[in-house]
Amino acid sequence: MCVWAADPRIVAWVTDTSGADRTHIPAADLAELTRAYDIDGVLDRQHLADGLMNVNWRLDTRAGRFVLKRVTDVPLDRLRRNLAVLPVLASYGVPICAPVSTVNGEVIAEIRGGVYCLFPWSAGEHVRGTDLSLAQTSELGAHLARLHAALGQVVDEAGMPAVLASVTAEVTEAGRAVQKADRLAGVVSARGAGDSFDAAADVALEERKILLDKHAHLRPEGDTPAGPQGWTHGDFQYRNLLWADGELVAVLDWDRLGVRPYAEEVVRTAQVQFGVEGVFDLERVSAFVSGYRSVVPLEPAALLDSARRLWWKRMTDFWQLEFHYDRDDHSCDDLFIADEALLHWWTERLDEVERAFGGAF
Repeated sequence: MCVWAADPRIVAWVTDTSGADRTHIPAADLAELTRAYDIDGVLDRQHLADGLMNVNWRLDTRAGRFVLKRVTDVPLDRLRRNLAVLPVLASYGVPICAPVSTVNGEVIAEIRGGVYCLFPWSAGEHVRGTDLSLAQTSELGAHLARLHAALGQVVDEAGMPAVLASVTAEVTEAGRAVQKADRLAGVVSARGAGDSFDAAADVALEERKILLDKHAHLRPEGDTPAGPQGWTHGDFQYRNLLWADGELVAVLDWDRLGVRPYAEEVVRTAQVQFGVEGVFDLERVSAFVSGYRSVVPLEPAALLDSARRLWWKRMTDFWQLEFHYDRDDHSCDDLFIADEALLHWWTERLDEVERAFGGAF
């Protein structure tokens, strides 16, 4: 039986920042959900509070333990498509948590404007990338490669759209990024004295403009990434992975399932897994990439291209600050501080980092 660990990042995806208590679920809604899923009475419920952007609950019922997930920012047709893929992937040996169906055979329940999914609860823990052994790191890369291969096999069976011959990815111009930085700096300035986050953001925005001016000539060329593309998980990283007894036992949170260059997901996964406390663990980056290439022989040129594109994306992106100032959502503030430190470290060692992604570390 598949179970979710108590990290809300992997069991919910919500962007409601209206100020209401999003952790509350009305008793009438909960009663209707238990009837919809035929899981009998709820003995206990617990909001899982340690996530970044998401809201979810652990439900203890007479029928067993479950995770209830509320979804607000995924179109219903895409949500149904993504959830329908999971049982098919399981038949190919991918460790997933398949959703529980309602009594009407649906994978989602709509209750008074709320959209919910239910999953079984399962044992396991989230392991930061730098806490994996080198052998586990290499095996994680192989897991991702096998996942990509399985997704390529189930396209027709799961009713997924065919993959186009090529995909494009916008490469933000340095000037446009500076404009975004200036706008956000203006928002920070308008707050007056502000708080410690405002002070850190103000400094970071000025430093980012300096970086952009200095490194604008390194902007990736063209909007067509190198290498093959196909269906990918979209957020393959430690918050969405469960380990037990040294083995990967579940890949969670498939909300971002989509078509991307395979190298893009390899590089992004490595950054989130092994870019910790402002530095890259390049030995593990290299081991992870080698593990992937032992199953799917991606060309080093594709990985180098994706590494440069991700670095530039981080250079020109301010999404955590946009959450903070435009949406009044502070759930990702810590990510901004950590990512900013990593960006500076990465930029100072750009060649060294890219050698690790290219297998020459």
